[in-house]
Amino acid sequence: MKAPRRSVAVAIGGVAVGGGRPPVVQAMTDTDTVDAVATAIQCKDLADAGAELVRVTVNTPKAAASVPKIRDRLDAMDCAVPLVGDFHYNGHKLLKKEPACAQALAKYRINPGNVGKGDARQENFAVMIEQALEHGKAVRIGANWGSIDEELLARNMDANARLKNPRDADAVMVRTLADSCLRSAAQARRLGLGDDRMVLSAKVSRVNLVIEAYRLLARRSDLALHVGLTEAGMGSRGVVASTAALATLLLEGIGDTIRVSLTPEPGARRTEEVTVAWQILQSLGLRHRTPQVTACPGCGRTTSIFFRELAASVQLRLNGKMKDWRARYPGVEKLNIAVMGCVVNGPGESRHADIGISLPGSGENPVAIVYADGARLTSLKGDGIAKDFEALVDAYVAKRFAPKR
Repeated sequence: MKAPRRSVAVAIGGVAVGGGRPPVVQAMTDTDTVDAVATAIQCKDLADAGAELVRVTVNTPKAAASVPKIRDRLDAMDCAVPLVGDFHYNGHKLLKKEPACAQALAKYRINPGNVGKGDARQENFAVMIEQALEHGKAVRIGANWGSIDEELLARNMDANARLKNPRDADAVMVRTLADSCLRSAAQARRLGLGDDRMVLSAKVSRVNLVIEAYRLLARRSDLALHVGLTEAGMGSRGVVASTAALATLLLEGIGDTIRVSLTPEPGARRTEEVTVAWQILQSLGLRHRTPQVTACPGCGRTTSIFFRELAASVQLRLNGKMKDWRARYPGVEKLNIAVMGCVVNGPGESRHADIGISLPGSGENPVAIVYADGARLTSLKGDGIAKDFEALVDAYVAKRFAPKR
């Protein structure tokens, strides 16, 4: 794994981004922003799940007028998560017309592809930057291949066609996304916005292309980067595609904020995208939010489903305890627990974990061996193995992570 790219540090509503820090997790609401109550509730739900920045759609005068109300409701719920305004087409008008909205947001998201056409493009962009300067806010310049700057793309395509060895259309598109971001960043600088108030992003829904787009941005600029695969999709497809893209970039040290753009299953909570983002960071060892439970997939040796039930029970219990544990036991989020189902890899995995249990598989003695810090701790038998092991985990956490007095 490469060291984090040393981007320019940016402060977004009290959240430190970039400057070599580990990536920050962002999420986005899908409520109607005009409904301040529903949007505030979802913002808090996302923040409680681990979102450190939450983006809301600001697309109409009523939505803009609702943003300060959302901020007030979050403050009343003791939720300080910074809000990011997602502007398209009319952001310059909304920010000027609703100064309370401009002040309540911590960052403005501007898409260079749809702030206007011709001369209006630069004029509208300038208005939004001026509002950021007036209110002391950060800006994300976020290009997206679904709403790319068509004029710039056409010029780049024409220039490419005149080359002796033209590149393919995808390569030109990727370059155009980077050009669009960097041209807008240059204009923002001319207007007085510092690099410490800018974040760039170049979103594509194809894994190979989004990786190339961010590699190009990382080579051409040291501005902070928000990375993610746009329109990742639903279910396992979205999770796998997002993980493939984000993991590749993060392992190369690219990415200061991340978002997993999942389409929720019908009736599912919006928080799944936050959970997946944190799992990616934890799996790469970049950040930790909850203890990890290592468990084997099961095979013919593990004819009982008990180890699966225990693994699920332990993970569920850990999730329920984390709010209290974070306050009482600093560092507990790095805890690793193993719940294994037979003698093949069970003892070894359990020794590698902080605390682990190797349950008996098919034909083995009905004894579960528990290991802690690489050494055998005890053995468990009978019908109370699950409760006994969970009690051992509680005792281990209290002993290892309690602050020194």
